[in-house]
Amino acid sequence: MSTQLGFFTEPAPEPASPRAEHLALTRRLPPGFRVGTSTWSFPGWDGIVWSGPADKARLARDGLSAYAAHPLLRLVGVDRSWYAPVPEHEMARWVEQVPGDFRFVVKAARMLTEPRGPDDAPNPFFLDADWAMRHVMGPAASGLGSRLGVVVLQFTPGLVAHTDSPAAFADRLHDFLLGVGGIAPVAVELRSPELLGDEYAAALSDAGASHCFAVHPSMPEPAEQLSRLGGVAAGPLVVRWMLRRNRRYEEAKADYAPFDRLAEPDPGIRDQVAELVLDAAAAGRPSLVSINNKAEGSAPLSAFALAEAVAGRWNAQSSEASHSSSEPSLMSSNRNVER
Repeated sequence: MSTQLGFFTEPAPEPASPRAEHLALTRRLPPGFRVGTSTWSFPGWDGIVWSGPADKARLARDGLSAYAAHPLLRLVGVDRSWYAPVPEHEMARWVEQVPGDFRFVVKAARMLTEPRGPDDAPNPFFLDADWAMRHVMGPAASGLGSRLGVVVLQFTPGLVAHTDSPAAFADRLHDFLLGVGGIAPVAVELRSPELLGDEYAAALSDAGASHCFAVHPSMPEPAEQLSRLGGVAAGPLVVRWMLRRNRRYEEAKADYAPFDRLAEPDPGIRDQVAELVLDAAAAGRPSLVSINNKAEGSAPLSAFALAEAVAGRWNAQSSEASHSSSEPSLMSSNRNVER
């Protein structure tokens, strides 16, 4: 009997029953819009994403399929890859747990995006296209296949002290992006607003990469980022909504845990992100929005609120466009009367 107990395997977490309003909301969203969280392993989401208690280790190992069963959570971020690349076989295992319309937003290893190593020596792999192809882009493309939404290159705030000028950084970034071009979609996330300008925008546009709108205290708000870019290049809209401007990461983590409520709603940022999504949808571009618990207190609840905001605006615009096109003579007549 004791031998048999040794083979017992705890069942995978069960998904929470979808709410009727969430199912209805999926039919009101613009095509190509996907929203989700920056990981999937928080026990505090019991009743929101999971059904029944489960510890963090169990959720990290077996919770992805339950997370991906939620009708509104159509992507997830992979932040652990920042510390070390995730093996291809592990990413392939994730693919087996999600439906075909699900996407992963994978953060590239810091070895690619930090100019200096832990000992403050120059990092020989900084923006090294060959290293990226072998350890980041190649494994992500092979392991995730069509489920790969984008690989995000996150540059730290200290980068600006290690570059000669915004133009020099843009040139080096451009060369790197061309070197890895085509194997995986790429988005670039800055944490130094000084680098956000015309040279940077031109480098992304020419290489077919996206700007990642980082909602983080180190960066201007999304609307200001858009203004500095002078518009958005082709490719998917990528947003990572991480932290309120008046908060520090550890402080928010302590105050918001266990991440089961919107502790500090941020409607202004939500509106800005929704407008970015609507602009992308109008241009026929997909949107990938990942949200951290430290944004408002509960990443899945933030995702649901953003989806509602996007759907409301999208349907209002669609209704207005339909009304305008169906009554051209009346509108023309009204304009003549106003003159």
